[in-house]
Amino acid sequence: MTLIDLARYPIDMPGAALDAVLARVHAQLDRDGCAVLPGFLTAQGVAALAAEADAVADKAHRSYGRTNAYFTADDPDLPPDHPKRRFFERSNAFIPADNFPKDGPLRQVHDFPGFDEFIRACLREPAERFFRYADPLADAIVNMAGEGNGFPWHFDTNNFTVTLAIQNADEGGAFEYAPMIRRGDENFDAVARVLDGTSDQVRVLHLKPGDLQLFKGRYSLHRVAPLRGTTPRYVAILSYVEQPDMVGSPERTRQLYGRVLPIHLERAGRRADALID
Repeated sequence: MTLIDLARYPIDMPGAALDAVLARVHAQLDRDGCAVLPGFLTAQGVAALAAEADAVADKAHRSYGRTNAYFTADDPDLPPDHPKRRFFERSNAFIPADNFPKDGPLRQVHDFPGFDEFIRACLREPAERFFRYADPLADAIVNMAGEGNGFPWHFDTNNFTVTLAIQNADEGGAFEYAPMIRRGDENFDAVARVLDGTSDQVRVLHLKPGDLQLFKGRYSLHRVAPLRGTTPRYVAILSYVEQPDMVGSPERTRQLYGRVLPIHLERAGRRADALID
């Protein structure tokens, strides 16, 4: 494997070196609700994933519109300033997972022996509550964004998100998040403060190409700041969840990828939690 820096991150070799990596990750997650492993991909890996993204960039689903943090429709029964009624401009593009073949570099990284177990160990999740996202359009995708694009405040459908920074825009694109702002409870007051710009919980990250980020996006409100310049920003997103066979809701899948598959309709509403999508 030449795509992952295994000398720095020996994810396939249990031992003292790997234990030291895990200890650093655990400390970051405990402190910040997010962990970054700089230079997880080699320069060759970054180049290969960027070239693959370039090759299928025309398959991205571009969407524009207004959305709230939950990707739900407006609810006129709620007060006008309720977080569910706070809508923001969204302009972004996702290259769906079915455009990345098994023998391509993105899948080679994702399928590398020890990768899933390493991610599980980083997140300290029990095996019975840790599964790859079963969504055939969303388990391994690339977010593509250009001039003026960004992604407004939102929560993820999947519990655990692993991102690989592939290519940055010329300017902008910082990752901003409010760690663990909801966990079993929607915590609407705290969400409202983030949306108002008055919260003291927001953290800011500037990722570099090749960095691996671990993030619990179902519980942490987050956004990508607007971008500037002609160079597109590519970030691969690899998703994990707490129950097997989980897929996105039909409404949200159609919003993000422009289409749904039979599996999305068959499994609609099968969630282990009661959080708003």
